[in-house]
Amino acid sequence: MDKGFLKVISNEPVADRVFRIRLQGDLVKLMDSPGQFLHVKCGPGIDPLLRRPISICDVNLETATLDMIYRAEGSGTKILSESVPGAEIDILGPLGNGFPIQHRKEGEHALLIGGGVGVPPLLYLGKRLVAMGVKVTSVIGFGTAEQVFLEEELGQLGEVYVTTIDGSKGHQGLVTHLLNDQYGLGDDAWDVLYSCGPFPMLKALQDRYSGTDKEGYLSLEQRMGCGVGACLACVCPSAEGSKKSYYKICSDGPVFELRKVVLS
Repeated sequence: MDKGFLKVISNEPVADRVFRIRLQGDLVKLMDSPGQFLHVKCGPGIDPLLRRPISICDVNLETATLDMIYRAEGSGTKILSESVPGAEIDILGPLGNGFPIQHRKEGEHALLIGGGVGVPPLLYLGKRLVAMGVKVTSVIGFGTAEQVFLEEELGQLGEVYVTTIDGSKGHQGLVTHLLNDQYGLGDDAWDVLYSCGPFPMLKALQDRYSGTDKEGYLSLEQRMGCGVGACLACVCPSAEGSKKSYYKICSDGPVFELRKVVLS
């Protein structure tokens, strides 16, 4: 974990109330683990007081740039959305434990499942997996067509399925509706699952696969205070048989093995 300032290169809307910010600086050179996050000070003053946890979407180590995609919803992220090129952002990170990829093998098939602002960390993950010779298929879910982003970039890595609740783009319904043989995404079609998104989606995936032998990893989204495991604001209960009674999402996670935590 390090702390420093990164310079804003661009900060543009990519969907309804969703922005993509590109930052540059030496701190980026530490960010080589997909699935980690940054604790971002959204404004120059003391308001808002707390930093905001935002996942790393993409990293270019050669140019020392990184992208984050965030929804301008609360006061902090709305201030962040007003940051202009040349401004400096106070960053703490990279933080947390990312998606484990070191044991992946060439020729394997990884299924990436994301929902809403849980989709961004899957881009850097997908790029790293493809570079290792792993086949990647993405299933990404949104509320409406106006909320869809990263479809084209994920499509450069492999096949992409889009779902929307209202059916205005892609398949109508939830991402879990596509996880069957009809779409070539039955249990035998892939080797490992990586997912990030809203709690109900992750809970549905855990319920579906925890009783099987499928390998899977879930990245939990949660409000955080300190971001480093000191304040206990982002704990979740551990599964039966674990050495701990609870896990800190910020420091033990945000990525957990499919069966390691209790989502209830």
